[in-house]
Amino acid sequence: MASRDDRLLPILARVAPGTALREGMDRIMRSGKGAIIVLGAPPQVQAIVSGGFRMDTTFSAQRLSEVAKMDGAIILDAGADRILYANVHLVPDPAITTSETGTRHRTAERTARATAVPVICISESMRTVHLYVDDTRYALEDSAPLLFRANQALSTLERYRNRLDEVAAALSALEVENVVTLRDAVTVLQRVEMVRRIADEVERSVMELGSDGRLLQLQLTELLAGVEAERRLVVRDYVPDRRRKAPVVLAQLDDIPAEQLLDLSRLAAALGYGPDSGLDQPVAPRGYRLLSRIPRLPDRTVDALVAEFASLPRLMAATLDDLDAVEGIGAARARLVKEGLTRLAESSILEQYA
Repeated sequence: MASRDDRLLPILARVAPGTALREGMDRIMRSGKGAIIVLGAPPQVQAIVSGGFRMDTTFSAQRLSEVAKMDGAIILDAGADRILYANVHLVPDPAITTSETGTRHRTAERTARATAVPVICISESMRTVHLYVDDTRYALEDSAPLLFRANQALSTLERYRNRLDEVAAALSALEVENVVTLRDAVTVLQRVEMVRRIADEVERSVMELGSDGRLLQLQLTELLAGVEAERRLVVRDYVPDRRRKAPVVLAQLDDIPAEQLLDLSRLAAALGYGPDSGLDQPVAPRGYRLLSRIPRLPDRTVDALVAEFASLPRLMAATLDDLDAVEGIGAARARLVKEGLTRLAESSILEQYA
């Protein structure tokens, strides 16, 4: 899923409202014409081109709509900055499977699959636009319905973010009291993953909306602030085997299907806990989450403290002399850590039980 979106999202941004290419596509539709537009001219595209003529001229929306009056396909450069060929006949391998029925759409889909180059197909009769990227067929929509759905998804995302903040605050209080269970830790991961999955849907809509989605982008950025950091810190705090690297765990979390996120044992398995591990077993954090909330504390200092004390309970019980004895800490930074952890402990408990 992630790799497909990595390929599709930049192309959606290229054909979004507010771009010159989208304006040209809209001109073609308003004129009642259809078109096949190929976004790139690598050798594999050149190999299936027959006829037409070379233009190699600067792209403009008006020029695109004018050359679309001819029946053949139009080939642009990869950045859609120049019109390279017009009125060409595309001859992809007819053995390539396609689910389309119309001649224009069948050619567009086969071309995309044969060349790995994005292809836009504008239907003359149906007045629809489809984008073909590799094996993906994506229908472009008008802004109004897309904006409506994006706002609904953003509202859902806001509720999920609020719930994430609640369980994250609860986890902090439990960490301070040293009564964390595996269930508490993976519940935060569950909520993080839910927020990320919904955010992916909103991001796709924002990309497709282009200039019409600027306000949505600002809201999305605000709602996602700190989410990736929380995800990484929870993994570093609770992965049972320190030799198991965080990027490996994060990749396994990415691979969990959305419908399996309700199964907390599935997330525990991604962390590295075995099938016999009970969700109610006590676990101790290493301290990355709370240390990251102390202002002006460098990452190397956090790593040194975790390496020395191994767990948050031992770190919180450490005296100023214990902290000062850690290589690279010093008296001033030891006081900063001690006072910072004390403040965080007090605020976490007050926030949770107020």
